[in-house]
Amino acid sequence: MSDTTLWAELLAYGAGISLSPIHIAVLLLLLLGPNPVARGGWFVAGWVITTLATVSLLLTVGHTLVLDMTQGSDHRTGLDLLAGGALIAIGVKELLRAFADGDNPPSWTRSIDRFVAMPLPLLVGLGAITEVASPDDLFLFAKSAAVVLAAGLPTWQELVGLLAFTTGASLLLMLPLGAVLIGREKVLPLLEKGKQVLFARGELVVSGVSLALGGYLGWQGISGLMLT
Repeated sequence: MSDTTLWAELLAYGAGISLSPIHIAVLLLLLLGPNPVARGGWFVAGWVITTLATVSLLLTVGHTLVLDMTQGSDHRTGLDLLAGGALIAIGVKELLRAFADGDNPPSWTRSIDRFVAMPLPLLVGLGAITEVASPDDLFLFAKSAAVVLAAGLPTWQELVGLLAFTTGASLLLMLPLGAVLIGREKVLPLLEKGKQVLFARGELVVSGVSLALGGYLGWQGISGLMLT
C-alpha cells in the first residue's frame, strides 16, 4: 500500500466516524445555546480524546498479539468482510428508516434536547460511550488500526497516522466549533440551517456513507479471499 493510499484510507474511515448525526446535532445545539465555546469545546475535546484513545488501544492490542493484517491474511480478510457486511446492513437500515419517516424528523431528534440539558460532565461521558458503542464506528476503528499495522510503519509514522485518523474523525465537530470561535454571531444562521438539514436528511447521508464504505470494505474482503 502506498503512503497516499494509507493516508486516504485513514481519513476516509475517520470521516465515516465523524458523520454521527446525534453527536453533531448535540454540538450544534450546544453552540446555539448559552456558554457555547466552553460547553462545545469540552464536548469536542471528549470526542477527540475518545477517538485517539480507542484507536491507540486497538493498535497496541494488534502489536501485542502480533496480528497479521496484510492483504489476504485471515485476520484482515475476516475484518474486511465483517465490517463491510455490517456497514452495508446499517446503510440499508438507515435508508429504509428515512423512507419510512418521510418528512417527519428522525426518532432520535426527540431525545436531543434532553441530552443537551444534561450536566456537561455527564454529557461528555455519554458522548464518549455512544461513540465507542456504535457497531459501525467500532469496525471503522478496528479497520483503521489494521491498515496501520499492515503498513509496518515506524513508531513516529504510526503516531502521525493516528493523528490523521483522529483529525478525520473529528473534522465535522471541529469545523462548527472553529467557526464559533472566529465569529459566533456571523455563523449562527449557518448553525441553525445545519441543524435543520441534519434533522431532515441525516439518515440519508449516513446511509450513503455507510453503503459506500461497506461496499469498499466488502470488495477488499473478497479480494483477500481470492489471494488465499
